[in-house]
Amino acid sequence: MQYVTILGSTGTIGQQTLDVISQHPGRYGVFALTAHHNVNAMLQQCAQYQPRYAVMQDEDAAQLLRARMQAEQLNVEVLAGVDGLTEVAAHPEVAVVMAAIVGAAGLLPALAAAKAGKKILLANKETLVMAGQLFMDAVKQGQATLLPIDSEHNAIFQVMPKHAYNDLSDVGVNQIILTASGGPFRGYTHAQLQDVTPALALKHPNWVMGAKITIDSSTLMNKGLEVIEAHWLFNARPEQIEVVVHPQSVIHSMVSYVDGSILAQLGNPDMRTPIAYGLAYPERITSGVKPLSLLDIAKLEFEAPDTVRFPCLRLAYDALAAGGTAPAILNAANEVAVAAFLNDQIRYLDIPRLLEEALQHIVAAPVQSIEQLLTVDAQARALLTQLISNLPTTPLRKAVSA
Repeated sequence: MQYVTILGSTGTIGQQTLDVISQHPGRYGVFALTAHHNVNAMLQQCAQYQPRYAVMQDEDAAQLLRARMQAEQLNVEVLAGVDGLTEVAAHPEVAVVMAAIVGAAGLLPALAAAKAGKKILLANKETLVMAGQLFMDAVKQGQATLLPIDSEHNAIFQVMPKHAYNDLSDVGVNQIILTASGGPFRGYTHAQLQDVTPALALKHPNWVMGAKITIDSSTLMNKGLEVIEAHWLFNARPEQIEVVVHPQSVIHSMVSYVDGSILAQLGNPDMRTPIAYGLAYPERITSGVKPLSLLDIAKLEFEAPDTVRFPCLRLAYDALAAGGTAPAILNAANEVAVAAFLNDQIRYLDIPRLLEEALQHIVAAPVQSIEQLLTVDAQARALLTQLISNLPTTPLRKAVSA
């Protein structure tokens, strides 16, 4: 029996992880579940999966959950805050940590799991975007096992030679090819993008995901963050990472080899496939995903991404080229901008414009420590909040609350 901590259990990835675990009750047990503030969902999960610990990032939510646990007579210990998250991520009885907290909040518990030598299923791309070198160093020093869960990076991992990635050319790799669905606005003109609403942006054509990552997918920022993540996961130079729009989302990513071969991983767009692969690696187990029928798909299409209409992808490459704290600045600014868009505080095309302003205003510096990165993160968030507050109110915008 392997015991699993799920960081972000009430989110989409967390729920799908629990679904895969439930299909293998003799193999995996749930040690701890964590969430931000969704007490009702956490209570239901605790009743069903009986973890030893439940952690709420929000202290008020933790207090409410404790009372609800007592009323329901559930024997689950409730912890709170970053300390609680890091405790259950590094606990000696935990074998596997699913790192699925969205955004910068997932960095510290993922780092704790790395230092403790856990098998880490990394679904939180922001960990590598913010602190790539520091996190990879912690994985090496803690002798942790790092398995990417993003469908694209998991696909690359599956078809990449299982050698140390000191230099991709040493293992015959020419290029990593990340596929992108193109999101719901692939065929939109610039004029049409000006009137995009949150409701429209949340309708992804292929994947079922949380709100933040769905917006990122529509702007191609999600793919930009994945470029930065691939750089750290596979020791790939920016010019070795290509993005190709593939609307069917059947080929999840590819690896091009120096002999002319391209190896790809295919499957239905369902995150339970990479989750199951990560849980059982190097074995394979059932995931509950319907097998892919190539006859039903009938055709596969590819096109180059449009970085003029969707400049967020270009900004990610720019931040990766700048190095240092630039990716952390971009990530923090994006989190604030996306939240503001979802709250009708800014328009859709304000997102890339604000991100570019953040990269121009805050000077990137070499990464020295986690504390420095957290300071930069806070600085970028404060700048974005100020920039948003200075925007004129329009019929499509709510005034930013004080």
